[in-house]
Amino acid sequence: MEKKGQNKNIIFKFLGNVVNVIISIFSYAILGIKVCTIIPLKKLFKHNKDNKAYHYSPKTLAKLNKEYEELLEDLKTEGATRSKKVNTYYYKVRYKNGKIKKGKMNGFSKLDINSFLVNEGYTVYSIKTNTLINILNKDIGNNSLKNSDLVFFLTQLSTYLESGLPLNDAIKILGRQMKGSNLKKVFKTLSFEISLGSSFSSALEKLDGMFPTLVINMVRASESSGTLIETLKDLAIYYKEIDETHRDTISALTYPAIVSVFAIGVIIFILTFIIPEFVKTYNSSNIELNSFTQFVINLSNYFEQNIFNFLFIVIFIVLIFIILYKNVKEFKKFIQTILMHLPIIKNVIIYNELAVITKTFASLLKNNVFITDSMDILAKITNNEIYKEILENTYENVTKGEKISTAFKDHWAVPEVCYFMITTGESTGELAEMMERISNYYQSLHKSIVKNLKTLIEPILIAFLAIVVGGILIAVVVPMFQMYGEMME
Repeated sequence: MEKKGQNKNIIFKFLGNVVNVIISIFSYAILGIKVCTIIPLKKLFKHNKDNKAYHYSPKTLAKLNKEYEELLEDLKTEGATRSKKVNTYYYKVRYKNGKIKKGKMNGFSKLDINSFLVNEGYTVYSIKTNTLINILNKDIGNNSLKNSDLVFFLTQLSTYLESGLPLNDAIKILGRQMKGSNLKKVFKTLSFEISLGSSFSSALEKLDGMFPTLVINMVRASESSGTLIETLKDLAIYYKEIDETHRDTISALTYPAIVSVFAIGVIIFILTFIIPEFVKTYNSSNIELNSFTQFVINLSNYFEQNIFNFLFIVIFIVLIFIILYKNVKEFKKFIQTILMHLPIIKNVIIYNELAVITKTFASLLKNNVFITDSMDILAKITNNEIYKEILENTYENVTKGEKISTAFKDHWAVPEVCYFMITTGESTGELAEMMERISNYYQSLHKSIVKNLKTLIEPILIAFLAIVVGGILIAVVVPMFQMYGEMME
């Protein structure tokens, strides 16, 4: 009996396992059916939705026809007049499936916008622009492309062109890949200008400072020499290296800035909220305080009573400083001169500026951009007024027939090594190669000093925070020991 019971349990266990296997197979089969049939069906339904034919009432169609006739009349008169500046146009179009679509794009006339949209396969019903539309669509702040977006654009465009894609098709693909409505609008405008017959460099130039002057001039030079793909690759490498140098500098300055703000916040917190609690104890015990403790208490009283005034004054001074720095050339030059004479900081600034200027100059010379044009571009890529002045003097020297190195001679912001390397490049006729060597040399020095600066600043700031906070705590704790001693007596 016992043996039969065991056999029965084994059979039930076996049947249970079989059932589990069947259920598993069935589940996987259902999942496979979903993957193989349901998902494609969804795609099919979506595809059918995209190809859905849209129909409108006679009243709507009559309104559209009226708008179409008004547009045709406008395009014969005012709509054909090209503006001197880029305007934003709102348009209403109808695609092949009949769907009405509204959008906006930048251009110089309604006729140009209409030609572009018709070429894209749309039936255009209205194109409108006015002062209010332009104000509402005006980009606030800096219009220039971010370095990361610029590197992506240059890299992808060179790849697409190398694979045999026409320029305008490559621009359209890039427009779909870009994130953000503003960037998509930029690339739509770029495609629009090229489709109207503008050269690539002219189309870039019309985008109101969106692309750097360096890119525009180097593209213009490459168009005449037939080396557009190679130039785009060089520019991508150039901006990638510039971006890395910029990030290294920001990284070196971010840590000390955060620690400094944190340290100031901790000090103010201790003075405003912690010290007053000790003061209550001192007042109740009538203990005589030493001069250092009294100074800390007085400072604490000031912050406790004037904390909002103090913060207002600090914010006001910072705002005034930023406004003056951005708008007053002499003030900006004065601050930069001071920074460029401070130990360690001066080398960070000088090495970075020389690396960028010489790298850019080397790229311009290699792409056969005129020396005078190169000087103008170089003066625009740097925000340092001292180097702007050097480059402006170089421009004047070149127009007089003098050497490029003349403006760099005996200048406090130009190391002797840099000057002698420039003169060597001029005398040997290999200025572009020498400029590239100078750039690599100062870029390596900049990376090294930034790395050392990060390791040097960390212990200095920690020591500063420990000394200040520790000093404040000692100032308030010493009287407590004095109180304890009196109590023991």
